[in-house]
Amino acid sequence: MADKPAPKPGHFLPGGAGESDSIQGTSTPGSAPLTAPLTAPRPRLGAGAPAGPPELSGSRLESKRSLHLSGTRFGPPPPDDPAAAAYRAVYEPDPIPFEPKQRSKAVVAAIVVAALLLVGGGVALAAKVMTSYDDFVANPLGMPAYHPSGVPTPAPEPTADTVVQKENPLYATGPMATVKCQEPAYRPTSKENVHSYYQALIACMDKAWQPLVIQAGFEFRSPRLIVFDDGQETACGVQKVNASYCADEQGGSVTMPWQTLMEDYAENKANTRADMAKSLGFVYGAHVQNLTGIFDATASLHDTQPTEALRLELKRRQALQANCLSAVFFGSAKASFPLQGALLKEWNWLITHGGDEHSKDKVRDHGSAKSLTLWMNQGFASADPGTCNTFVAPSAKVG
Repeated sequence: MADKPAPKPGHFLPGGAGESDSIQGTSTPGSAPLTAPLTAPRPRLGAGAPAGPPELSGSRLESKRSLHLSGTRFGPPPPDDPAAAAYRAVYEPDPIPFEPKQRSKAVVAAIVVAALLLVGGGVALAAKVMTSYDDFVANPLGMPAYHPSGVPTPAPEPTADTVVQKENPLYATGPMATVKCQEPAYRPTSKENVHSYYQALIACMDKAWQPLVIQAGFEFRSPRLIVFDDGQETACGVQKVNASYCADEQGGSVTMPWQTLMEDYAENKANTRADMAKSLGFVYGAHVQNLTGIFDATASLHDTQPTEALRLELKRRQALQANCLSAVFFGSAKASFPLQGALLKEWNWLITHGGDEHSKDKVRDHGSAKSLTLWMNQGFASADPGTCNTFVAPSAKVG
């Protein structure tokens, strides 16, 4: 036996798809016509209706005259019959005449007074409504706002780039919570190990920075990791030796080298481990700048600086802040990621030898060793991004 069709939507609702078609007076294809909608019985009134009680006909009423059987009468009584009057009263009643009742003067007066009171109350009510209307007109601020449908709400005014730099909400989030983040155990003996090291450390930094970025009112996203071969084309261009960050279409990418690390690790293991942590911390600090709008604001302001000296100073402020934000993370993780012993010694050496005066090209775009030491020690000691506002510092502290 074929399965019954599944009930249609609204099957149990009056008038729904499951209600019987016969109620609607329709028929389904291929079936016999269904009955008309059920209606109430029509009253038998009008010219075609009988004048009195129905007359019985048949074999016992063969003649036109009334027939009396066992005291039972069929049809109307003769006019001279005593029951004729009763018959007429039931089946042919006389119309009831309309006789308007006379109201007393007292009743009429009461109605007039009530009407006047009603009209007076209406006037008072109207006056009250008009007063309220006048109040709305005189006080338009009290009226509800009206936004026509389909009209877009104007976008808020963009924040000035200098405000994004100097008054960013990130500075008001307070110290970073202590994070348990150990140094990744992967050593730079292969490209795969280098990738795993950076991937594990990025996950720790994500866990530490996400609450602060969200608290500041920004969307958080983890950066994309690229471990490049020497001379490889990446999202940040052709890369060789240095770690880099770029705010690309993927939401930000960190590009990290690996081949030189294998050579450096063979010569000085502690120095290479400290360098890997410090380098990733710097580019992740640039990622935090990107998430909070500081990265783009600085790029925009860089293009409007009138002199090369001011453009270089702006670059130093950005680079020193990225290093300070890196130190904020390591300060919050100092209990589980201890910079001590040989690792601390090499960490400090990298800072004191990481200034522009020690670079090959001597370009003053990242800050002197003195300025780098100042901002990294400040971020590490406080673990507070509010202490990394290099954009309001005097020029002497961002030299």
